[in-house]
Order: sequence, then C-alpha cells, then structure tokens
Amino acid sequence: MRDWLEELGAAKSAGRPCALATVAATSGSVPRQPGAKMIVYSDGSIGGTVGGGKFEALVIAEALACLKSKSISLSTWPLREDQHDSFGAICGGEVTVLIEPYLPHHSLVLVGAGHCAKSIAKLASECGFHVTVIDDRPDILTTCTAAHQLLSQPAADHINSRQWSQDDAIIMVSRHYEIDGEALAAALKVGGMGYIGMIGSRRKVLQVYHQLKQDGFSAEQINAVHAPLGIDIGADSPAEIAVSIVAEVLMVLRKRSGAPLKIEKVS
Repeated sequence: MRDWLEELGAAKSAGRPCALATVAATSGSVPRQPGAKMIVYSDGSIGGTVGGGKFEALVIAEALACLKSKSISLSTWPLREDQHDSFGAICGGEVTVLIEPYLPHHSLVLVGAGHCAKSIAKLASECGFHVTVIDDRPDILTTCTAAHQLLSQPAADHINSRQWSQDDAIIMVSRHYEIDGEALAAALKVGGMGYIGMIGSRRKVLQVYHQLKQDGFSAEQINAVHAPLGIDIGADSPAEIAVSIVAEVLMVLRKRSGAPLKIEKVS
C-alpha cells in the first residue's frame, strides 16, 4: 500500500475531498502510537488505520463531520471501560486524534476540449479551481495543458460516478449540441453541483431545453441552468469568453451579486 503522503497527494491532485486523521497523543495501552495516520474520504472509505474497531468507526464519523463543517477537530477518546464516556473499549488507555479536512477550493468540470475550453481551463486554474476536462478526442484533449485532470470517456459516465458538492461547477462547451445535451441531462439527473452552464446560441439552448422537456425534466430543473452562460461583457475571443464565464461561475458559487464595485457618486 502506498504511504499516507502519496495517497493524500493523489487525492488532492484528483480534487477528491478527504480528511487526514492523525494520532496526536496517547496514554496507557492503545492500538496505535502517536503519528499513526488514516485518510477518510467523503464516501466513508479509508486509507490506513488508527486502530480499528468501534474507536476507528467513531474517528471516521468525526472526520466526515469535519469535511461537512470544513473545520479541524482535536478529540480524545477514552479506551477504558470504567470511564463514563467510554464506548466499551477495554484497551485501558486514551487516544487523542487530530482531524484535518482537505477540500478543493472549487472544482470545475469542462465537457469539451476546444479553444474556449482551453482558455476557460487556464483562467479557472489560475483562479484556484481544480479543473477536469472531458473529451472523446485524445489528441485534442492533451492540448488542455492547464487542466489538472484529462478524461477521454463519455461525459455522462464521469458525471454519474462523481460525488458533487455546492463548490463544484460543470460547463458544457463541446463541439456539438447533442454531446452538451447528453451531459446536461446527466448533470440535472445527478444534481448536487453549485453551478451548471452550457455555451451556445439562443437557438441551440432552446433546442436542448425542448429535448430535456421531452425527456421529463421539470421547468424548475431546466431554469437552474445558466445558458447561454457568462456575463455580458461583449466577449468575442476565447480569452474574453473565458473571463465572462469564470466571472459568472465565481459569482454564483460565492453567492455574490456581480454588480460593479464602483462608487456611484462622490460629493
């Protein structure tokens, strides 16, 4: 098994939320000594161990709570049956565990790897996003050098397998409206992300929306989509389009108004 540092690095590179649980201090008889570590993922799976049994299950539950609250925890568990707050452990000692959540700042998934996607990936990465680009053309995909993760697979497969959060955004910017439409349908069905957007003309957007209605999606679901996406700055080039889109994504994820910061009147 790879060591905890390698595993933690892999999780961070993949934009996978996790918490690092470290045995910080012990006294008496305990299953693991200070320095023992365990990585807890948001789905409850783990890497490593801090001792097993009921104690470890409690640490996992605490780690999941830390991921949800985005807070650090330092907790002590008595492993002595004579303690009123013990949970039946009979090792005879006491363990203090430090739990540190590691969460991606924001994650952005781009469906499509064309000119606009490359510009969006570059700017979003510079803004601190963990960027994933999906395209079925490996030669085009590899040109998205600013992305952290490149996937050559059907977009719906990734959308369906991923755990989404309100810090995540997904944008459809592929070469064909049918690819975007299929990805959008998968995103609406799975839900959970903080931003869903699709590029395209008004005609394309309405055509995709019509198909979504035919497939049984509600008006409420469809109206949550940002399409055509972006803020109106008269964007023309891929770089300008990226500015328009990333600004809107940040505005929505951070729940800001997007209004100008200019002081309107000075007396």
